[in-house]
Amino acid sequence: MKLPRRRFLHVAAVAAALPAVSRSAWAQTYPARPVRIIVATGPAGAPDILARLVGQWLSERLGQQFVTENRPGGGNNIGTEAVVRAPPDGYTLLLVDPSASINATLYDKLNFNFIRDIATVAGLVRMPLVMVVHPSVPATTVPALIAYAKANPGRINMASPGIGTPGHVAGELFKMMTGTEMVHVPYRGGGPALTGLIGGQVQVFFPSTSLSIEQIRAGRLRALAVTTAARWDGLPDIQTVGEFVPGYEASIALGVGAPKRTPVEIIDKLNREINAALADPKVKTRLADLGGTPLAGSSADFARLIADETEKWGKVIKFAGIKPE
Repeated sequence: MKLPRRRFLHVAAVAAALPAVSRSAWAQTYPARPVRIIVATGPAGAPDILARLVGQWLSERLGQQFVTENRPGGGNNIGTEAVVRAPPDGYTLLLVDPSASINATLYDKLNFNFIRDIATVAGLVRMPLVMVVHPSVPATTVPALIAYAKANPGRINMASPGIGTPGHVAGELFKMMTGTEMVHVPYRGGGPALTGLIGGQVQVFFPSTSLSIEQIRAGRLRALAVTTAARWDGLPDIQTVGEFVPGYEASIALGVGAPKRTPVEIIDKLNREINAALADPKVKTRLADLGGTPLAGSSADFARLIADETEKWGKVIKFAGIKPE
């Protein structure tokens, strides 16, 4: 039996609208059960603290538990891959850290492509690193350190928390842009690297602000500059590396991701709630305590940041010939 043309078009329009209606209804009832936030590092670090902070906010706002689950190992690839393989239904999220941008080039063979396989949800925070030196280093400014390094090629040891960490690639970016030669000394974590610097085994380090601020204030380390494009309120008198090395910028950007093909309505809902959290005075104070500033914006904004960082660190990794452990 043939349907009249007008009725046929009406039925077709209703059928075409059903998926959209279904998705909209799904987003309205989301979340209907607890949500996991996978953190690809161990407990107590900045990613873990942020996951719990945003998870508590989302739990209170959306009426379901957002539970943090640590999946460390494999250079942060294990946790990321767990989210890539999860159903794209909004019930498994990823706390995105800088390894998303660094590992894309650092590792020759990954079982995923972050930009292709993870949908960005929202940025959370941007945190500076600090260029610090041992007090024995005869340099109190970035230009003085550059001059000292060029006069003593290969005689300065540069610590890092490990190969391919933000502190490592930030140092390699500095070497690349200034033409200096410093010997990379990787440690197993930021704490041991900081201890090595305080003890004088190494002379330069690019640690996070949260790791180094107390040692700087106590005078055990000398801060030369912060690595972000703008100065950091926690050390307002300390200049940026970029003031002396135009175009230099390195930071720790953290955010939230989900499996690709997660319904856009769910991503938009999470983005709105996360941006509301970043505007909350109590949350902003907590982020400042961690040494960071809110990274508010759309999911597309965070996606552009990841793409830009991937390109930048890819160039540094190739230039320095960095290989994973």
